[in-house]
Amino acid sequence: MSNGSSMNEFLLLAFADTRELQLLHFWLFLGIYLAALLGNGLIITAITCDHRLHTPMYFFLLNLSLLDLGSISTTLPKSMTNSLGDSRAISYAGCAAQVFFFLFFIGGEYCILTIMAYDRYVAICKPLHYGTLLGSRACVHMAAAAWGTGFLYALLHTANTFSLPLCQGNAVDQFFCEIPQILKLSCSDAYLREVGLIVVTASLIFGCFVFIVVSYVEIFMAVLRIPSQQGRHKAFSTCLPHLAVVSLFVSTAMFTYLKPSSISSPSLDLVVAVLYSVVPPAVNPLIYSMRNKEIKEALRKVFEHRLLQHQ
Repeated sequence: MSNGSSMNEFLLLAFADTRELQLLHFWLFLGIYLAALLGNGLIITAITCDHRLHTPMYFFLLNLSLLDLGSISTTLPKSMTNSLGDSRAISYAGCAAQVFFFLFFIGGEYCILTIMAYDRYVAICKPLHYGTLLGSRACVHMAAAAWGTGFLYALLHTANTFSLPLCQGNAVDQFFCEIPQILKLSCSDAYLREVGLIVVTASLIFGCFVFIVVSYVEIFMAVLRIPSQQGRHKAFSTCLPHLAVVSLFVSTAMFTYLKPSSISSPSLDLVVAVLYSVVPPAVNPLIYSMRNKEIKEALRKVFEHRLLQHQ
């Protein structure tokens, strides 16, 4: 098996060998997937149907929910199908598509999270300029830039990875097609091109991370200067969900790619991959809606309207 062009399929890592555990894995992932679909779908419905939520903060949250739906739909359905059918196979084209779309949605999500930090910074630190800096046109342009950046990021990495000659078999040590695992199948030093691209990308990601951290330092300093306790509580309540989502996303992704090779193992890699690719899309809606009265009120009105229509 000399290169990617002669390879017809890859073999993904199975969660279990016994039929009972395969079915358990299927039902567990099905539950998580349905929870992600329901949670993100409800947020999208609430923001779309309630004109009071047509603000920059909720516009970006709408984009985040769409990206979450895309990322989890890229990985889980294939894994569930394989478990149900007692298979490990994914076609070469299917693997390339999975890598592309996963990177597309994850890249776009990180950009949106960075923009959301900017939104909170302007809202709290420069409230008089909020309407100017985050007008409807500016918001659309920023969201389009986030999706475009995700597309370019995915295209570069996917094209570069699948142009490499692969000669170390076709077994991918992950439950979905992931670039670090595919690079392990490449021949000699050919993978160094992709490693170089990953280093450049990591530098840009680190720059975004620094921007988010600096933004929140400024935000916390501004909030602590608010004289009333109620005002401080309100300001913190709009920031903490975003900060929790960023922390979950960044910490799991950093551990995945920066953990020492000495502690790396297929089982640990599998658990960490679930943490950064499956958990955030399922948990994000809960984090954002748990203490958000506006979203709860919007959903209540949507359901009441639907009930009245059917009476």
